[in-house]
Amino acid sequence: MKIESYSFGRITIKGREYNSDVILYPDRIDSSWWRKEGHELCVDDLQDILPEGPEVLVVGTGNVGCMKVLPETEDLLKEKGIEMITELTEHACKTFNKISKEKKTIACLHLTC
Repeated sequence: MKIESYSFGRITIKGREYNSDVILYPDRIDSSWWRKEGHELCVDDLQDILPEGPEVLVVGTGNVGCMKVLPETEDLLKEKGIEMITELTEHACKTFNKISKEKKTIACLHLTC
């Protein structure tokens, strides 16, 4: 799966445009993703991700980085042996495209602020 383009509030994947936050799995896209606490990535937000067993979780924190990863979320990922890469969404998209070719990677991408 490859991200073709990203701009504020919009992402194109496999020729389809999405206008809401997304989770990219190796085999599918969840375009209905919304976090429990808006601009925080908490443990509860990983319920569907953890069973997939990713090696890497790429987190796109938004256009200017408003979404924050809570410390307990970081701790859980470390405990599970999942590498987390947190970047502005523009950079996270490029990172996902590169890393997903080599490792089982899931991306959680906040598309706006």
